[in-house]
Amino acid sequence: MLQNIREGIQGPWAIGIIALIVVSFVFTGVGSYISSDNTNAVAIVNGEEIPAGALDIAYNNERARLESQFGDAVNSLFASETYVTQFRNDILQQLINDELVTQKAKSLGLRVGDSEIKKAITMLPEFQVAGAFDNTIYLNTLGRAGYTPTQFAEYMRDQMTRQQLVQAINGSNFSLQHQISNLLALQGQTRDAKSLQIDLAKYQESIELTSEEVQVYYDANLSRFDTQEQVKLAYVTLSVADLSPQMEVSQEEIAQYYADNTRLFASQETRSVSHILFEAGDDIELARTRAQAVLEQLRNGEDFATLAQENSDDIISAEEGGDLGQISPSDYEGEFGDAAYALNAVGDISVIVETDFGLHIIKLTQYSPSIVTPLSQASARIEGDLRLTKATDEFFALQQEMARLAFEEPDSLEAVAKAINRPVIETGFFEENQLPQGVDYPQLNDIAFSGELVIDRVNSDLLELSDELVMVARVAEHKSKRTRSLGEVSQQIEGLLKTQKAQQQALVYALDIQTAMLNDEDISPLLAKHALSWSTHVGLARSSNELPVPMVNAIFELGPTQGVNSKVVSVFDNSVGLVVLSLVNIASQTDESMQATIAQRLVSMQGQQTYENFVAALRVGADLTLVTQ
Repeated sequence: MLQNIREGIQGPWAIGIIALIVVSFVFTGVGSYISSDNTNAVAIVNGEEIPAGALDIAYNNERARLESQFGDAVNSLFASETYVTQFRNDILQQLINDELVTQKAKSLGLRVGDSEIKKAITMLPEFQVAGAFDNTIYLNTLGRAGYTPTQFAEYMRDQMTRQQLVQAINGSNFSLQHQISNLLALQGQTRDAKSLQIDLAKYQESIELTSEEVQVYYDANLSRFDTQEQVKLAYVTLSVADLSPQMEVSQEEIAQYYADNTRLFASQETRSVSHILFEAGDDIELARTRAQAVLEQLRNGEDFATLAQENSDDIISAEEGGDLGQISPSDYEGEFGDAAYALNAVGDISVIVETDFGLHIIKLTQYSPSIVTPLSQASARIEGDLRLTKATDEFFALQQEMARLAFEEPDSLEAVAKAINRPVIETGFFEENQLPQGVDYPQLNDIAFSGELVIDRVNSDLLELSDELVMVARVAEHKSKRTRSLGEVSQQIEGLLKTQKAQQQALVYALDIQTAMLNDEDISPLLAKHALSWSTHVGLARSSNELPVPMVNAIFELGPTQGVNSKVVSVFDNSVGLVVLSLVNIASQTDESMQATIAQRLVSMQGQQTYENFVAALRVGADLTLVTQ
């Protein structure tokens, strides 16, 4: 979280940070512990408690993020009690830092106005549909989290106040022109060089190995020649998709289905409403008095939108005259929905409606009745639905038969395949956790190498791979783990040994050339030995693919001074290179867009360090208490 804050120093990034911080809390129910009387604190920061619930939610959110990003790879980490303890402590330290920054921001008198809060709320993507703010989603989400609009606005105010301080800290950083110039010079620098590349094949052809050398390597590296256990599976699958095309549907069935389910082919009526909200707080009678007064004004003909702007505690919809847009029955259940759907004519206004949010006055602003699709247009859809329904029924019936036959005739899949008219398919050999396409399912991976299938050689139980796909499998062939014999791997060993010896000889040869050059000796005879000649490279960039990467890297590691301007490098396992640096070329032009990028990068790095120093200073002067749970 802190790194995100540091990076988002201004503009739309600030809103993005607020979205990450706030909405994750909303959806995980932060309101339940913010408003709770249970002050089971895990830390006390200058007298302010950090509740255990805050730590639990922050821990769960960050763990869920890691699992989403890295999958099952992180599960082994969280299996370690030591790791979990450290992970929770890191999260707690982040929460402490956040609280310190928030306290400092408030002490400096930083504030956020109502208009900025409203703007930030409407820009949160979790409250939007098709890029536009949706007040229905906003209110429903707050309701699930236990917030009123006022409470959520105050929570946003705290977060955005802290963000003001973060922006101020980061905004104080700058980069100097000489820093930018130096980095650009290094980045744009090119080099002139010459190189030799010695192909190992020149040596491999003449290398002879003894059987003793091969045997010694084999004996010393037995584990390298171990094969893993492998199986070949046979399996039969059944899916709803296989069965659906086989199902027959008559016109009579289609007509009957339409008659029995006419409501399914009727569009929902649409209606839009506006409301005026009066939050009850601790004084419900005051809220009723306010609501009754506004209702009387409406009955006397005053404008609903104007009164909503002046009186509604829903700060978002109030600016739009109370408009909630189009609603559906699932959007507003309970008293609000009942009252909204009881309005029959555009312009109708409800009585005062009481909900968990407070008291409402509702106005119907738009209404469209339901429209029924005729049978002729719905026929194709009905036929598809009936095929699917029949296929699903058949699917469940056949899978029971599959399970019975797999158990009663465990030594073969033939009876299972015949009963459902599906083929028996075989995979190739594969190792554990490397299931091939077609059988790559966790349920199968769990049993493919089990003793039941490998040793007893019986059919598996019916495997439910999804709601619409099942399988029965068995091991068709099995290969135990073993060490391959010397005869099986001798050619592989010979290739490895020849490569090693060839590389050693090529390195010696390249070093001989380098030594002769350093001693100002004539290297022509050495080059002629393998018919080598220098390749020249002018203006070679760091990202150049003109030479293998190890050789390019070596050129940029060298200095131009005689004696330290050459280097011998191994180039993967196929060659050896010798590079000689001739000249360092300073970048002659400066790219203005690149200057801006470098400057931004420097400021970002400095901002991160400045923020870390700032938080460290706050911690030094703070009264911090960690509460043992």
